[in-house]
Amino acid sequence: MQKLLKKYTMGFEGWALTLFAAIMLPNLLWAFLPAPNDVLRAESVTPVADGIASFCQMLMVFCLVCICRTDRKPLRLNGTIGGCIGCVLVYWAAWGLYYAGIAHPAVLLCMTLMPCAAFILFALERRNGIALIPATVFTLCHLYFCIRNFLMIG
Repeated sequence: MQKLLKKYTMGFEGWALTLFAAIMLPNLLWAFLPAPNDVLRAESVTPVADGIASFCQMLMVFCLVCICRTDRKPLRLNGTIGGCIGCVLVYWAAWGLYYAGIAHPAVLLCMTLMPCAAFILFALERRNGIALIPATVFTLCHLYFCIRNFLMIG
């Protein structure tokens, strides 16, 4: 374990902060400007999972932004980063559909999974195994939240 941790150092990964800002942008808009057919404002039936997800999201962002590999290289556009960018674009498109009044399960799943996939792809590209742990837990909780709150009937 100690040998593994020697590969990491405290630092600053600006691209991770940029990714987080890109993911949070539609959420900030939604916080101040409600969408039509705004099912996301309903009371959650998964408060424990929501709390775990929020904690893991903060931990994930901290790990992505502040914990860096000692052998990291400059970020380059490749397939993994292209996939990350693609996830953000699909996420933004899903928000566009949501604001157009379409709260279809596929739209809600895109709004749930695309940001998670973007963070996981970024962590994989930066070889940040520490960030993958909270990112995975966040993804599972976020998916559980979506399924229980919006996709299950009854």
